[in-house]
Amino acid sequence: MAISKVTVHFPCPVEKVWQTVTDLSHTAWRSDLARAEILDESRFVEHTKNGYATEFTVTACEPIRRWAFTMENGNMSGSWEGIFQETEGGTQLTCTETVMAKHWWMRPFVPGYLKRQQKRYLEDLRKELLK
Repeated sequence: MAISKVTVHFPCPVEKVWQTVTDLSHTAWRSDLARAEILDESRFVEHTKNGYATEFTVTACEPIRRWAFTMENGNMSGSWEGIFQETEGGTQLTCTETVMAKHWWMRPFVPGYLKRQQKRYLEDLRKELLK
C-alpha cells in the first residue's frame, strides 16, 4: 500500500477551491481526463484520455470542509480525502491518497506513480484557479 499526503496553498477563497474540485460536470481543466461520468449522487467514473476508467464512491461530503471517496479500477483500489481550510489570504488543501496495487508486480511502481499523479492534479488545479 502506498500513501501520499500533500498540503498546498491557493491564493483564492475556499469556496472557489471547493467548487472547482467537486464540480464533476466541469473537468476540462484536468490534463489527464477525457471526461467524468456521473452515475448518481455518490458514484462517478473518470475516463482518462487513454480510455481507462476508474470508479469512485463518495464516502464523505462536508461542503467547503472535506470531500472523500474510494476508488477502484482493474489495477488498483484505494481512497482519496481532501481537507479544505480557509487561511489568511486563501485556502489550504490537504490531499491524502492511499492506493493498493491489485497485481504484485505493480507494487514497486505505485509510490512513484501516486506522487506523479498528485503533482499533476495539483498543478492542473492551480492553473485553473489562477486563470
